[in-house]
Amino acid sequence: MNNKGYIGVIVALLLVCAYLGFNLSKKQDVIEVQAEEVADLGVERRELELELQKMMFSYDTLQTENTVLMAEMAAQKSQIEDLLKKVKDKDWSVSKLKKETNTLREIMKGYVVTIDSLNQLNQALMAENSEMRDRVATVEGEKENLLTRQQNMEGIIATGQILQAVGVSAQAINLRNSGKQVETSRASKTEMIKACFTVIENKIAKPGTKNIYLRIIGPDGKVLPSAEANASREFEGEGTQPYSVARSIDYNNKMMDVCVFYTVANEINDGDYKVFIYEDSHKIGSYDLILK
Repeated sequence: MNNKGYIGVIVALLLVCAYLGFNLSKKQDVIEVQAEEVADLGVERRELELELQKMMFSYDTLQTENTVLMAEMAAQKSQIEDLLKKVKDKDWSVSKLKKETNTLREIMKGYVVTIDSLNQLNQALMAENSEMRDRVATVEGEKENLLTRQQNMEGIIATGQILQAVGVSAQAINLRNSGKQVETSRASKTEMIKACFTVIENKIAKPGTKNIYLRIIGPDGKVLPSAEANASREFEGEGTQPYSVARSIDYNNKMMDVCVFYTVANEINDGDYKVFIYEDSHKIGSYDLILK
């Protein structure tokens, strides 16, 4: 082989080496970029894990006695725990984990607003009527009875499905010739008894028709009779009992105000009347009405 041949071979080898070196450099750059991406994903997973842990702590600091919210928040904490496991086990992509984390964060914000709203509602109800101070002992007794009944029920979810009433009140009504309803404290002028209350928001309860019953017990211990024939049903813990009046409401899981009217068939006596309110078979409120 002459000198030109050797030179050609050398040039070809140099070109091959240059090509291989160029490809190697490009692959090295790709490897470095991928390494940086992997590192970034690791940082994002750690940030997501920290955020989820903060959300768990936030749920632990939320205070409420509402069994519905307690059940819902327990379910959300369970979802956070499941998502934390996926973050640590690297089961899901970072983008999907971010999406689920954002959803859980928005849900938690909603609970914070709901609990704050309930607290404000309780304050408003306490300030609404100066007579509320005289009813504190009665309200506390009803609260204790409600807590006792709830503790005996099977599971917090089942308890949470029962509607809860706040701001219970009852009035004796006299009807004017114009049809206007006028409150009265005299038994002889009482033509109707009106019981009003607020059903609080309940996201667990099944929406739809709910049956509300009133049992009005007079000074003689007897239930004021219903206009319906054989108006009785079984109430939880009380067996089958007569009721005074029933009404159906269309409940859509949101807070709503309810009033139930009982028409007095015959003149009633003066004295203490106890008004008990039931949703289906569950007692949800009571009120003491005194007529002179």
